[in-house]
Amino acid sequence: MMAARQARRSKRVFLSVDLEGISGGVDEEQTSSTGKDYALAREWMVGDANAAIEGAIEGGAAEVVVNDSHGSMRNMIYGRLHPEAVLLSGGGKPLSMMQGVDESFDLAMFVGYHAKRGTQNAILDHTYTGKPFDVRINGKSYGETGLNATVCGHFGVPVGLVTGCVNLCVEAADALPGVLTVAVKEAVCRTAAKCFPPDQVHDAIREAAKKAVSRSQSFKPLVHTAPCEIELDFMSSADADAAERVPGVDRLAARTVRLTGDDCLDLYQKLRLCV
Repeated sequence: MMAARQARRSKRVFLSVDLEGISGGVDEEQTSSTGKDYALAREWMVGDANAAIEGAIEGGAAEVVVNDSHGSMRNMIYGRLHPEAVLLSGGGKPLSMMQGVDESFDLAMFVGYHAKRGTQNAILDHTYTGKPFDVRINGKSYGETGLNATVCGHFGVPVGLVTGCVNLCVEAADALPGVLTVAVKEAVCRTAAKCFPPDQVHDAIREAAKKAVSRSQSFKPLVHTAPCEIELDFMSSADADAAERVPGVDRLAARTVRLTGDDCLDLYQKLRLCV
């Protein structure tokens, strides 16, 4: 029986876990390592992650690689993470939130994600840092969900599940048609939300992850038509001043720069240098 079960588990799953979009999280006192409620948020983070890992394994994953994708990227409680998961922890990763993904993965999942900057009624909306206001690829606005999915798409890996607040799920569905989403809370403003019951949320994440992995071939990678053009609007002209010094970056306006090329991975890395 065990051998048969192992034989059915053949897929590799990449799991990127952020903190602002976890169940229960609403404020920077929880997401900042110096915040008084940070320890609680770490517990919630590993709870959501483990639910996704459990579902992925039930759906046929032989390996789940978890990339800690928030801030210092040293948030995930290693000793509490599912024993079958591999953890990528620590800062300075060349691909940041997408470190570890490559062509060998069958599916990616994003857990604890948040909406892009400027989204109304979305918990702690932003795009990577406090610098960007909007990021567009070939004219379409994306937050971290779409931008990170673009990196996955470079390697031919589709995103099958995204979890976060209600309006993050709306954003994900627009960026990634057909993606499964789980809303863990409903924001009433940027720093307050109706948080759904933990057990209910974990059950929903587990079931969605299982479904996503079991039908991984039905999802399509996010691939953009070349040449790829990224336009980045900053909050401040000073940030555009600095970004203009990055090779390959053109200044379009006081707060806007542009990156153009055929390699979306290279553009992503330049984008991260700018922000």
